[in-house]
Amino acid sequence: MAITSTPNANSASRFAAGRSRDIVCLGRLAVDLYAQQIGSRLEDVASFAKYLGGSSANIAFGCARLGLNASMLARVGDDHMGRFLTETLTKEGCDVSHVRVDHERLTALVLLGLKDRDTFPLIFYRENCADMAVDEADFDEAYIASSKALLITGTHFSTEQVNRTSRRALDYARRNDVRTVLDIDYRPVLWGLTGKADGETRFIANDSVSAHIQGILPLFDLVIGTEEEFRIAGGKDSLIESLVQVRNVTPATLVVKRGPLGCQIIDGDVPASIDDAPIHGGVEVEVLNVLGAGDAFASGFLSGWLRDQPLEACASAANASGALVVSRHGCAPAMPTPAELDYFLREAKADPARMRRPDRDATLARLHRVTPARTAWNEVLGFAFDHRNQFFELAQQTGADPACISKLKSLFVEAVKQTEQALGLQGRIGVLIDDRYGQDALNEATGRGWWIGRPVELPGSVPLVFDHGRSVGTTLTSWPREHVVKCLVQFHPDEPIEQRIEQEAQLRSLYDAVQESGHELLLEVIPPKHLPHLPAGPDIVFRALKRLYNIGIYPEWWKLEPMEASQWQAVDALIHERDPYCRGVVLLGLSAPVEQMIEGFRSAAQSTTCKGFTVGRTIFHEPSQAWLAGQIGDDELIARVRRTFETLIQSWRDSRATAGAGGTSNAASPRNVHQEQVA
Repeated sequence: MAITSTPNANSASRFAAGRSRDIVCLGRLAVDLYAQQIGSRLEDVASFAKYLGGSSANIAFGCARLGLNASMLARVGDDHMGRFLTETLTKEGCDVSHVRVDHERLTALVLLGLKDRDTFPLIFYRENCADMAVDEADFDEAYIASSKALLITGTHFSTEQVNRTSRRALDYARRNDVRTVLDIDYRPVLWGLTGKADGETRFIANDSVSAHIQGILPLFDLVIGTEEEFRIAGGKDSLIESLVQVRNVTPATLVVKRGPLGCQIIDGDVPASIDDAPIHGGVEVEVLNVLGAGDAFASGFLSGWLRDQPLEACASAANASGALVVSRHGCAPAMPTPAELDYFLREAKADPARMRRPDRDATLARLHRVTPARTAWNEVLGFAFDHRNQFFELAQQTGADPACISKLKSLFVEAVKQTEQALGLQGRIGVLIDDRYGQDALNEATGRGWWIGRPVELPGSVPLVFDHGRSVGTTLTSWPREHVVKCLVQFHPDEPIEQRIEQEAQLRSLYDAVQESGHELLLEVIPPKHLPHLPAGPDIVFRALKRLYNIGIYPEWWKLEPMEASQWQAVDALIHERDPYCRGVVLLGLSAPVEQMIEGFRSAAQSTTCKGFTVGRTIFHEPSQAWLAGQIGDDELIARVRRTFETLIQSWRDSRATAGAGGTSNAASPRNVHQEQVA
């Protein structure tokens, strides 16, 4: 089943033509704080991971990830968490033009725990929260009419305010031939039926709630729910009796989620027994977390339904999406891409036993990492001042206090800021900064939208040693996610076997650590100069990269020294063959004079993987020495750094323009992941 398959050619479209949006999702938009200690009581949890949450928001996120034009209709507070939510949706490609900022209320929050396979404690912090204040004035009829479909979840009928708002949206939808979808999403606590801390209880029978839901059911074309949710909708003790009651008030297509069994779709009369309804089988997996699986199911179903695919195909995508999310931590970030769904369904069909633990499949894990939408870096124009030993030596040579190095690196950030502004380089600026002398500089650079690399290696170590100890994963826990983990390794494919094994083991532990932490990885590979007995030749770097690919290491970035044009062609071919998701290569400087760097730019000009450069000593050495010696002041230091940096930028761009590449042509650049198909 390919999620991008063409619509069902044998029937008319379910939807009105000419709509600019696929779906508008109205409902909960909140921050989920997921316990990181699996198996702990919520009382004992020590740390949480922050994700986008809320049923409607999860569905909007999942639909966008699966390539639909999704839009979110809700409110967030005028706070940091609200901005996190809108930025997260935007990065995934979801329209947030109708996510209003509520200046009187805070963004909603949920705490969630993973105690065992059957126990998932959660607490909703939703007292007078922003998304429950969404109002009729927050949207107009034209907005609703712009979409093929409108989805609302059950919570947004639970109070007078949201009930009125949701009904107005439904009224606009019905008047404009917009298909309507209800995800029942029954949470008794949000209907005031349990104690405020009891978010875990999933079902409490209540005649008032059942009557209320039955009053809105006639307004929907598609209704999705679990067995318990259809029981609350129908108000009967048994599932089949409840489905009959639901059918009495609505002709909607009913999708009953049956967990590991899959789902059943009732598109006409309700059968005498639920067993008489065809089962659309799911993929059985081991459960880590059921929270959010229903939202993933809805996203998968809608990804086919909104493309006019047959209901069987919709069910297949829905079941697979739900199965993947129950095997992962969190909900929104656990949502699959089309590439993941295609791979998972194909492999589960071929070997169901192996896919019972999709979290252990390396290919699936890699697809989940590299196929979601990512910030595009078509060009990286970088200033590298992550050097530690070199700056300490400069301080010693000039008699300066090493404590001055921190200020020096902060001045470099100011120089980069000025260059970015003067040349209009937003989205193209890169820096490499260490945390030994450059923590203040790192803090100043973070959050600006720059490409930021940060070293983990102990300078000059051969075999490779990590700067803060062998447990590199522990080091990364405190790093902002936007920092790219940079590791310089002096690596030769023919180095002594004991040294090579040690280096490869270190690189493997680093690679595993970034897979867990979510940081991107930059490997700077430089053949060692102190081992003259090793074979030499222009292809050493190519062979080193090939060896690292062979042992299963796929960094997002490579940092390489200038090479001959023929070697760039070989490296391009290797990367395209082994890792089409690679972000690219950046050039290093090795203290080369400006003229020599420019020559290196020319050799790389026709490379389809080389995205730019991160040059250090060529830029900083002379002005740093003068500043540390007290020969120049801050302004002159900044001016000299800018002069060399901007010269290199212009030379890089000139070389690409001359080669006809224009600085943006790159076959390994991030592609439209929504159209990605895995061979």
